[in-house]
Amino acid sequence: MKVLVAPDKFKGSLTAAEVASVVASGLADVHPGLEVRTLPVADGGDGTVDAAVTAGFRRVRVPARGPTGALVMASYAVRGDTAVVELAEASGLHRLPGGLEPLTASSAGTGDVIAAAVGAGCRRIVLGVGGSACTDGGAGMLTALGARLLDGSGHELPRGGFALSRLASLDLSGLSLSDVDIELASDVDNPLFGPNGAAFVYGPQKGASPDDVETLDAALRQWASIAGPEFASRPGAGAAGGVGFAAMAVLGARMRPGITLLLDLLGFDDALAEAALVVTGEGSLDRQTLSGKAPAGVARVAAAKGIPCVAVSGRCQLSTGELAEAGIAAAYALTDLEPDPARCMAEAAPLLRRLTHRLAVDHLRS
Repeated sequence: MKVLVAPDKFKGSLTAAEVASVVASGLADVHPGLEVRTLPVADGGDGTVDAAVTAGFRRVRVPARGPTGALVMASYAVRGDTAVVELAEASGLHRLPGGLEPLTASSAGTGDVIAAAVGAGCRRIVLGVGGSACTDGGAGMLTALGARLLDGSGHELPRGGFALSRLASLDLSGLSLSDVDIELASDVDNPLFGPNGAAFVYGPQKGASPDDVETLDAALRQWASIAGPEFASRPGAGAAGGVGFAAMAVLGARMRPGITLLLDLLGFDDALAEAALVVTGEGSLDRQTLSGKAPAGVARVAAAKGIPCVAVSGRCQLSTGELAEAGIAAAYALTDLEPDPARCMAEAAPLLRRLTHRLAVDHLRS
């Protein structure tokens, strides 16, 4: 009997690779001779590069600008002429050293990483857009790739979304990515601006006050009017503070559901071969899971092949019916063993190993 363990991370406690390793160990405790394959997955957010590396891609470290302009070391994953770039590597919230900067944080570092990958010969870029610290409409990313954003006097704009309100023209003469195929991996379907746009929905978690949200939304409207108004309402334009918009409007990127794209890239179909059970999971199984997060994507593919799928998590807020609708036969949560969320976070690995013992008894024959 073969089991495929394909979880996402437990955010704040265990990486996807660590979750997979702990589950594999727990299964082996109960069934020592069991054949277990691990394939950590991601849906385009943080952990995407790590998942690609685990699946056989090579990690490449490069210098890039963080959201405030300070230099950081970021990485992308490469195999052949395909590069997996994770926006959060250079432009994520964790790259803010001294606090949130909702008006001035920039996506330039993501452009730095893309430029490095293209310079190294990559002609297909898979861009995972999650965990962004900025709401700059992807303008910073474009400037790093050679674009110039100018005000009415012909001066280049400073970094950040706030400055976009002064945008008068966009010079793309220095940008040359015509022979590069860019695919966006995201589960976000928000437009660029408006009540469901990047500023209103995601700005507050990046530190934006109500006044800041209004300011940023107006700035994104100005940005769209010049960079590509027909793209502003497209699903996903609001991803990563508007990076989705810039990628589609200016770079010609195509958007695909993050988990679908990443499962294809990681070779999930091949890994499923001869599996009798799939174990997936993430930190919180909730309504967002049903909207295209990694466990739902894994379960959907497994169900299409007639393979049962169960999930592990830190907590589970889905009913049995909701789980079944997603293709998940059963869910096992750390809170089943330990009701204190703080202890679940601090002791995630040993609790998960114990939880996997229950799973093994329930779903694997001796």
